[in-house]
Parts: sequence; structure tokens; C-alpha cells
Amino acid sequence: MAMVQAENVTKRFGQFTALDHINLSVKQGEVYGFIGPNGAGKTTTIRILMGILQASEGRATIFGQDVWQDAVEIHKRIAYVPGDVNLWPNLTGGEVIDLFLRLRKSERKEYDKALIERFDLDPTKKCRTYSKGNRQKVALVAAFASDADLYILDEPTSGLDPLMESVFHQCVMEVKQAGKSVLLSSHILSEVEKLCDKVSIIRNGKIIETGTLSELRHLTRTDIVVRTKRPVEGLAEAPGVHGIHEDKSGLAFSVDTEKVGEVIAILSQYDIEHLKCMPPTLEQLFMSHYAEGG
Repeated sequence: MAMVQAENVTKRFGQFTALDHINLSVKQGEVYGFIGPNGAGKTTTIRILMGILQASEGRATIFGQDVWQDAVEIHKRIAYVPGDVNLWPNLTGGEVIDLFLRLRKSERKEYDKALIERFDLDPTKKCRTYSKGNRQKVALVAAFASDADLYILDEPTSGLDPLMESVFHQCVMEVKQAGKSVLLSSHILSEVEKLCDKVSIIRNGKIIETGTLSELRHLTRTDIVVRTKRPVEGLAEAPGVHGIHEDKSGLAFSVDTEKVGEVIAILSQYDIEHLKCMPPTLEQLFMSHYAEGG
């Protein structure tokens, strides 16, 4: 059974369609990336999953329960971190974390203290004095200290410095190894690439592509730099080869990923001295979708 299941979820605000028949499925023990630029519909989808908004059409379930009708029961087993955290200004960070954990009836006090140290958070300061990054840290500590079955993280590293992003990545991998599921919404492509087993790309309220990174990479090109003992002939006519030019390391070009084997076979005839293949990044895939209109 899928931990999260959305089937043809649509959300309209008057005449504006914010989400148009969204489908996604998050399995147990999976880190699922949900990517798109700001305004694409990521947060609206998450608010529907959280039971904050009601879908205009379609159905969404978490743990097999309806996200709108069974929201209270579902919330007992999930941890949620929004992209912009608002806290009680007169409470300290530590008091807010304690409050969240008491609401969940969590008894993981030692783990809570360890997380505060890992995220380099001063829990004695009032929340009104915190920067955006420190408010994010409070929410992340409270989320990872709670023994949830599903973590819904909406742009969770917004405002964090690179060192704290690394701590966040470690925490995500730890909950994954414990068999928990994570739905990670982000526009930071390198983050998604490091962490996620599966990715959905959302554009203008529609999911335009879903799959593992290896499944998605057929949609873009591999960069190759090669140096051979003899000049390569006929490469420009080879199918799938693009943008041949001289590089300081040799001959550089890109090739459609499914044609890499054929191109390497051609190059091997000219005595390869140096060969560098760079698989396409999620960023290349993402930009190709947006540049070409999906």
C-alpha cells in the first residue's frame, strides 16, 4: 500500500486552476522529490495532502485514509515542515520544540537534544529574535525528533546555510533507513538529486514527468570529452550527436543518452587516450522541460 496516494487531484480558485489532475504515489521507505519553480503548485498540493485545503476534484489518501475527512488521525503519524515557519514570538526555541513533542506525546528527549546540537541551534533565545534560518531549524528539529511515519517537507532548507543543509540531508537519509517515507518539495535541484529515489516535475499545476532519476535521464543528453590518437572522422553524422567543439581537454560534444554506446564504439576506432562522460543532471532535465515548454 502506498503511504501517500493522490489521484486526479484538482484545485480551482474561482476561474483559476491551481492544480490540474495531479497524480502521485509515495511508497514506504521512499524519498519522493516534488520539484518545480515557485508558483508551480507544490505548496497547494501539500496543503491538500495536509487537509488544510479541500480538493475541487479527485481523491488523496495518506496511510489509506482520506486526507480531508481523516486529517486528525493522519496528523498523529506525520511530521510537517513548511517553507516559511512562523513561531510564537514570546516562547524560546526550546519551548516550541517541547510543545510540539508533547502534542505528539513523544518521549525522545535525548534525540531532541542531539538534534539541537547537530543543527547548531540556541534553544534559549526567544523566537522573535530568530532569523529565518533559525526558525527553519526549530521546525526541522521538532519534525525529526518526532517518531513519524511520514515526513512532508515543503522547501525545508529555505534560509539554511550549506553546512546545515548537509545536516538536513543526513537526517533525511536516517529516517529513510528507518523505513520512514519522505515527501520533499523543493526547487533546489541538487538537493533532490542527492536524496530522492523518485521525482515528479510539476509545471503550471500539472505533473509533466515522473520517474526515478535513471528513468528520467533518457530525456536529456550526456556530455562527453574525448582525446584520441588519431583525428575522429564522421562524428558529426552520427545519430544523436550535438554541439561538437574543441575543448582544452580534447573534443567535446553532447549525445542523446540512448546513443552513448554507439558513439563510444565509433570513438574506440580512433585509439582513445582520454574519455570523460558526464551523465545529465536533474537541472539539465528540469531546464529542458521549461525551456521547451515541457
